[in-house]
Amino acid sequence: MPAADSPPDYAAWLGRTEDAEDYFGQHLIKRIAATFGEPAPADGEPLPLLWHWCFFQDPVPEAQLGSDGHPARGGFLPPADNRNRMWAGGRVEFIAPLKVGAAAQRRSTVLRIDEKQGRTGALLFVTVRHDYSQHGELCMREEQDIVYREPNPPKLSSGEPPAAGGWGETIEPTPTLLFRYSAVTFNGHRIHYDYPYVTGTEGYPGLVVHGPLIATLNLHAFCRAHPARRVRRFGFRGVRPLTLPTPFRVGGQLAEPGTAQLWAGNDQGVAQSAEVTFD
Repeated sequence: MPAADSPPDYAAWLGRTEDAEDYFGQHLIKRIAATFGEPAPADGEPLPLLWHWCFFQDPVPEAQLGSDGHPARGGFLPPADNRNRMWAGGRVEFIAPLKVGAAAQRRSTVLRIDEKQGRTGALLFVTVRHDYSQHGELCMREEQDIVYREPNPPKLSSGEPPAAGGWGETIEPTPTLLFRYSAVTFNGHRIHYDYPYVTGTEGYPGLVVHGPLIATLNLHAFCRAHPARRVRRFGFRGVRPLTLPTPFRVGGQLAEPGTAQLWAGNDQGVAQSAEVTFD
């Protein structure tokens, strides 16, 4: 029998699957559109890219949340007690458009679990694959990289500011924007809305901008700059956090044919890097 303080057997979580279903209805669609200041697509139209992150959220009761506002550990995802959870990045393949006004299914699978030692302590990386379908057709495949890190001072700078690219937009993040995105994604993580918690407990200088929110703003800026292009793949990686009230830029430049390099950041350096494959 393992000792009480022995690490969990993470192999027991490998290959676990979880199924979920949701409906891309107008009530939430209109709230997402208002959050981003964009028109709401009508039923039958494609769901805008990355808006799927606002769906398939499990409404966990407050009594089942951890002290950071995330669901308590040890369910579908492995336990990682006394560590801070962050969404480190991911890759999305867009196979066919998801449509508004219809049900969709998601199957999630735990692909990889790796324990590593970083410069600031132990890190637990968990990669989850999500397969999204409508009407029996696979529409999108995604891999999400989740990292659990030991509590330590956050990295607030990554070097030189991002270089000027072929296009760019300035984002002025506000508490309202962060609150609304937390609401439409049903995200209880306190670093995005609880100022005393994020500054006093986790050591950030201000409210933290959601990684998926940055990724969505970045990809939509690319789409506005290249409206004739069809996005096939999108991958992003978090470098450091962005916090309120400092404005940041999203933008990028075309690389080899059919590929673009994207970034988000400010005077303290790049905060998120990304790549788009398109045709």
